[in-house]
Amino acid sequence: MRLVVKVVLLGDAGVGKTSLINQFTLHRFSQQYKATIGADFLTKDVVVNGRQVTMQIWDTAGMERFHSLQSAFFRGADACVLVYDVTAPKTFDNLDEWKNEFLMQGNPPNPDEFPFFVLGNKSDLFEDRMVDTRQAQLFCQQRNMAHFETSAKSSQNVELAFLEIAKIGLHLEQQEVRRDNSNIITISDTNITNEKKCPC
Repeated sequence: MRLVVKVVLLGDAGVGKTSLINQFTLHRFSQQYKATIGADFLTKDVVVNGRQVTMQIWDTAGMERFHSLQSAFFRGADACVLVYDVTAPKTFDNLDEWKNEFLMQGNPPNPDEFPFFVLGNKSDLFEDRMVDTRQAQLFCQQRNMAHFETSAKSSQNVELAFLEIAKIGLHLEQQEVRRDNSNIITISDTNITNEKKCPC
């Protein structure tokens, strides 16, 4: 049975969400910036622990005027990836806002347990870095979120991060199996009695 994992990427405009998706799914990078309008998605099949997982990766607009369009795309997501630009502190400061917006608009069934991942993109711009790695790691540890520093341009850690995200599919499958097993009722012979007995 094929596992499908819906992943939503969120973050300010220009942090590189589209570039990350293109690098992972198409192994392609473009220097030209083109703002995402609304939302779009690409898919990629990966193998995790011997299982094939189809990742459906949603790219959303980071501009304020498109926020009202996003709730429909959030629903049914299995994981949310928050992206910031390591050269732009404001994009890091806005991560909590993006997380809260996803929880409010997406309304996942178990918000406290919902898996969030954080990608600090543009890590190849060493001289322009303004967000400290340790600061970002502490931020994520306090919120129980996995953290990766990535470069859509050089592909650094891009595959590693998305394969880690794909493992959510295996976790969800295990949860489903446990749920199914808990609904199985075993009836032993000793529990079966005849309601009607012959009055001999």
